[in-house]
Amino acid sequence: MAYATSLSTELPSDPVMLLEHSSRSADSWLTARRGLWILAVAGLAIVALLVVRMTQAVALKKSITNKLSVPTVSVTRAGVSDVPTTIEIIGTISARYDMPIGVEGDGGRVSAIYVEAGDHVRKGQVLARLNVAVLAPQVANLKAALDESRAEADLADAEYKRAVAVGAAGALSVEETERRKSSAVTAAAKVKVAAAMLAEAEAKLARAEVRAPADGVILTRNVEVGQTATPGGEALFRLSENGAVELRGQVAEQDLPSLCVGQEVAVRLTGLSKAYPGKVRLLGAVIDPQTRLGTVRVALSPDPNLRPGAFARAEVTVSNAERTVLPQTAVLTDDKGSYVLVVNADNKLERRSVQVSGIAGNGVSIAAGGLKNNEEVVSTAGAFLQEGELVKPMVRDSGTS
Repeated sequence: MAYATSLSTELPSDPVMLLEHSSRSADSWLTARRGLWILAVAGLAIVALLVVRMTQAVALKKSITNKLSVPTVSVTRAGVSDVPTTIEIIGTISARYDMPIGVEGDGGRVSAIYVEAGDHVRKGQVLARLNVAVLAPQVANLKAALDESRAEADLADAEYKRAVAVGAAGALSVEETERRKSSAVTAAAKVKVAAAMLAEAEAKLARAEVRAPADGVILTRNVEVGQTATPGGEALFRLSENGAVELRGQVAEQDLPSLCVGQEVAVRLTGLSKAYPGKVRLLGAVIDPQTRLGTVRVALSPDPNLRPGAFARAEVTVSNAERTVLPQTAVLTDDKGSYVLVVNADNKLERRSVQVSGIAGNGVSIAAGGLKNNEEVVSTAGAFLQEGELVKPMVRDSGTS
């Protein structure tokens, strides 16, 4: 009843008014419905716009990310060039003929020294002198004895000649003549003995002067004034005959057959960039069973920098071959061996196994068959890249690192 009463109070009783009321209600409902549709369409448009903008932003961000993630790498084009095959000789500079000079005879105390290390000397030049206080009087005594023996020999010979002259007339017996002949022969023999003793003493006196056995350069001096020099002891001087020097080095057993006498050699000293030319002079006849090394001697021209004892390296070019040369930084190594990273036509990295055949002047040489001509090889930072990675190559000259 209450519901009916309420309904009757809200709705007009007049049919005309009721119809107008219904018409207004319908218009209000349609207007509200139209507003909702407009709001819905506007909302959908806004959502669509947001989706488009977000899609564009994501695409732009992905494009920028892709551009930033592609690394730029330095590459070098593999090319074939002539690579010399060289053999290295390691050793020291030495005098070709190193002569030790010591004391002959009985030795003695050194009284004077006339040369220093580095001096050029001539054959027979006096290098040092020993004390001759004892030898000189002995020589003088023997000279006097020789003069006396010669005088006695002359007298005995004259007496024998007179005996022969008067013996024919019967003035002297045959026995006397023979006696005088024997005296003359004995006196002559005494002269010879005295002369021999004098020669021996003079030789000892001469040996008191230490002389150069040949022309050359004094390498070392191991004596001082006042020192006692004895035969068989330490050499007083060392002489390089004519100043000739050579490199005495060693090479691996497998490299020795590639060398021959007369080959040109470039010798370098530690700390000097200059190369000193030389020639292989002598090849060792045996191989050391412990080190498996053979000896090589390289003749060099005298030079103030080529001092005996200096450490030196020499290179001998034995052949030339066509090889691919790459920077040392381009060749990588892992548990599978040596390899390089090659950029293919799609700018992606490929692993390529290679075999290093030697060291070249501007890098390492690769054995034939490892790379194709003009292939782009990553020259630096290959250890930070992965096989299959997309890169942007930047070409550098071959052999640079």
